[in-house]
Amino acid sequence: MKDVSLIVYPAADLTTAKRFFRELIGTDPYGDMPQYVGYKSGDMEIGLDPNGNREHGALAYWTVSDIAASVKALVAAGGTVVKEITDVGYGLLVANVKDPNGATVGLRQPPKG
Repeated sequence: MKDVSLIVYPAADLTTAKRFFRELIGTDPYGDMPQYVGYKSGDMEIGLDPNGNREHGALAYWTVSDIAASVKALVAAGGTVVKEITDVGYGLLVANVKDPNGATVGLRQPPKG
């Protein structure tokens, strides 16, 4: 695993959330769609998800080179798959695994180039 490269916040009201994060980050989003709004802050991506799980709040995503192997290793270490590996567009793969204490960890694998 590399590093945390994305934090996604649930945002039921995107208009209000965009105003807040515009002020916090100091820039407009690079991507603004009904299903996702994305900002860049240095090497970190900040996402707003109108369908995000408000129970666990913000979700950090770790960038991995092999998402299938990473999910398998985390399950072997006591994790439970919450969201199966999913292509969210353009070959970007994501998955969510709950750790043994109940916290959810996000994984993402960039498109293979």
